[in-house]
Amino acid sequence: MGPLKGIRIVDMTTVLMGPYATQTLGDYGADVVKIEPVEGDVTRLIGPTRHPGMGPVFLNTNRSKRSIALDLKNPAGRDAALRLIASADVLVYNVRPQAMARLNLGYDVVSKLNPRLIYAGVFGFGQDGPYAAKPAYDDLIQGATALPALMAQTGDGIPRYVPNALVDRIVGLAAVGAICASLVHRDRTGHGQRLDIPMFETMAGFVMGDHMGGLTYEPPLDKGGYARHLSRDRRPYKTSDGYICVIVYNDKQWENFFHATGRDDLRADRKFATFAGRAANIDMVYAELARIFETRTTADWTELLEKADVPVMPMHNLESILGDPHLVATDFFPVVDHPSEGKIRNMKVSATWSETPVETTRLAPRLNQHGAEVLREVGFSSEEIAALVRDGATKAPEATGVD
Repeated sequence: MGPLKGIRIVDMTTVLMGPYATQTLGDYGADVVKIEPVEGDVTRLIGPTRHPGMGPVFLNTNRSKRSIALDLKNPAGRDAALRLIASADVLVYNVRPQAMARLNLGYDVVSKLNPRLIYAGVFGFGQDGPYAAKPAYDDLIQGATALPALMAQTGDGIPRYVPNALVDRIVGLAAVGAICASLVHRDRTGHGQRLDIPMFETMAGFVMGDHMGGLTYEPPLDKGGYARHLSRDRRPYKTSDGYICVIVYNDKQWENFFHATGRDDLRADRKFATFAGRAANIDMVYAELARIFETRTTADWTELLEKADVPVMPMHNLESILGDPHLVATDFFPVVDHPSEGKIRNMKVSATWSETPVETTRLAPRLNQHGAEVLREVGFSSEEIAALVRDGATKAPEATGVD
């Protein structure tokens, strides 16, 4: 099932950015074999758990995969990984390339073993600049690409990180696109290639695409920044009993808003009447909207704006979003039975295909759940698997028989 059915991916990633990318590829139908350290991916330990090593961050970033535990610093573990890589279509890793070289798993090594391999690295920085060997984390890249500075500009002047692993997920999705593009090239030419997806450069383009502004030109026309995004009143609006999310954007929506609210005075004001006038006075416009929305309840505004065809949505919290009527109707958060964790709330694959539909059938695995199975697929005998366990290159196979 899925458009990537038949593609084998060796996933040597941990934490969030790489695992999110490989989960997406697995959701799209690829066979993803996750090589974990013998102690497991650290995200297994994050958040509340029913059983050790099965935390919610791991559960929600590692479905659609099989798990094998290998110690890649152990020669026997590295050799086992190479046997997996030899028949793979894609290898994804998210340590620095220098670390892959120290493991003797650099592109120069594995490309000779498997010339058709897509060797995809998701890591901090492009390898032709002075930051090449620096470590990188989501918070660091947020700061280095101006997000906290933008947050300070729109708030109380204090820089803050976005309360979401925004960088990891955006770069993870960029990796999905780049890997799929590389597979198309491989299918046309027969040749694999090395693929680098750097966090810093990816996010620099992502943020500055909105905020380059006058810095686009040489010499600059201003100091950059998209005024509408930076307006202090571009936020959920306070109503008389809560908050609501509204955007009145184009001329038709503003005309509908004027009519629905009886604000002919604003219709006659050149600062509100045209797109150019609103753009030039965006802080004043949003401040006036903030005052208007405080005059009615959230329910009243929702009904009025929906009738007027003005874009409006609720402001959810982490619990209320689970009951959103649209997400309930589309069964976005199905409750499913995990083989070891019991009932858990899953999330649906958001993309749909008319010819190659996807369905999540493999939930996040226990550590090394598929170790023996995967090793047998690449030709290991029972005796060889036992030797890997004895030498500490892997863990003992799962004894439950649960898949």
